[in-house]
Amino acid sequence: MGDRGVGVATRPADQRVDDQPVLPNYDGACVSNVMDVLIEDPDDPPQWFPAGVAGARQIVLLVLDGLGWEQMQQRSHLLRGLTSLEAAPITTVAPTTTATALTSIATGLPPGEHGVIGYRMSVDDDILNVLRWSTSRGDARELIPPESIQHDVAFGGQRPPVVVRAEFRDSGFSRAHLGGCRHVPYRMPSTLVAEIRNQLALGEPFVYAYYDGVDKVAHEYGLGEFYDAELVFVDRMVEYLVDMLPSGTALVITADHGHVDVGPNVILPDPAVLAHVDHQSGEGRFRWLHAHEGAAADLLAAATERHGDVAWVVSRDQVLDECWFGPKVLPGPLSRLGDVALVAREPIAFEDPNDTGPFELQGRHGSLTSAEVMVPLLVARA
Repeated sequence: MGDRGVGVATRPADQRVDDQPVLPNYDGACVSNVMDVLIEDPDDPPQWFPAGVAGARQIVLLVLDGLGWEQMQQRSHLLRGLTSLEAAPITTVAPTTTATALTSIATGLPPGEHGVIGYRMSVDDDILNVLRWSTSRGDARELIPPESIQHDVAFGGQRPPVVVRAEFRDSGFSRAHLGGCRHVPYRMPSTLVAEIRNQLALGEPFVYAYYDGVDKVAHEYGLGEFYDAELVFVDRMVEYLVDMLPSGTALVITADHGHVDVGPNVILPDPAVLAHVDHQSGEGRFRWLHAHEGAAADLLAAATERHGDVAWVVSRDQVLDECWFGPKVLPGPLSRLGDVALVAREPIAFEDPNDTGPFELQGRHGSLTSAEVMVPLLVARA
């Protein structure tokens, strides 16, 4: 995974660094508010929402995992379909990670209320990997029932059809964020389009669909030629879907986060920092450090000194005061937060030896840079 020493990453020429974290706009143009517009009052959308949705008889919400606004703009010359749609940039939530953002999209709530406050969360003296719904003891669906972590209803309780990959149908995370919905499984991108068309033909007023190819390619290959090829493929898939929409239908497209090209720039927290750490949660670009009892202040000081040049080093109190997870954080979600967060500002990730996967991640997300926070909100109207 490259150099595990402490250092400053080499930054791609087109990848800028933000001076301050870009905070989600929970009061307005944010993915956590998209569902409310579509379910409750699509005929009178707020100013930040593309107006093409007004008056639609049927609505499809398609979430393209990993499609950031900045990455889309940088490749606009490749994307004839996506760039032809009515478009606006909006923010995702914090952290900029799939588990948290998809739950906000489905429930219409900020993370501090729905409680899925990261990809790996501290729950019951263990670390829950939300996407796998597993802990160090294995499958956690019985030990930690998904409904005990996230019990808010999805899509206002309307139980719409949700077109998602077949392998996600019975997962713990699907139970947590799509509980009560009618699952319509698909296996290939072509069948994703066909299943959406079939649900519309049945007269469904609202259809939710999710595609994860962009995110998978970015993670495995970074933001180079393979990523560009995947975006072109998705662009053509969207064109095909738009051509199949019944008259009077609106297709709304958004995403859960963008990406940063990190490559091998993965570093271990400094030993002077780890000396105060009991365990870690979160992910590489939003790493929560849980302090030994009574060591939170020393941990914050050490982390700021050792990593303040490459990350926003923030205490739990600062995160709460600045409403990173929304205007309120309920007791359950609060109990899952660490004491200090390393939120990567440079294109790096912080390693936790217990946070492993099937391959070395190239593209990453989780932090609050504009490349990760800003996502598209697109509307096509048939």
